[in-house]
Amino acid sequence: MSEKPIENMTRKDFEALPAREHWSKPVKCNSIVLLPTRQMHDSGYRVMDFVACNGNRPVCRLSGCSDVLNLDGIGGYGWKWTERYVGVPKMIPPSGWSVDCLPRSGLLRIFPYSWKMECGAALSNFEIYACPAKGEQK
Repeated sequence: MSEKPIENMTRKDFEALPAREHWSKPVKCNSIVLLPTRQMHDSGYRVMDFVACNGNRPVCRLSGCSDVLNLDGIGGYGWKWTERYVGVPKMIPPSGWSVDCLPRSGLLRIFPYSWKMECGAALSNFEIYACPAKGEQK
């Protein structure tokens, strides 16, 4: 993990971070920073990597192979929706996603109102979910 806060990091600092331990192991964090790459995906769009952050400190790079980011999963049904609903839900509680732009690198940071999130496997579609902090219901 970098000692620099994300506000002071350059793009090269983000690119130099280590990848997560295993591509399919979910990672819990407070926010992610979008890290576009120069690599092209089979779809014709650029590949993105994402950096998990806790507070204002980076943890690791998460993907490096995704051309799509899905907020609250593919379809937007939310964190662990198959366990919470019978079938596809008719109404989904809002997560309150926010995006800001880091001052030095100019990269975008995404975070949910709950300030907790889970990042899925490194696949072509990268899924992130807003999830409740311990003791909260969502």
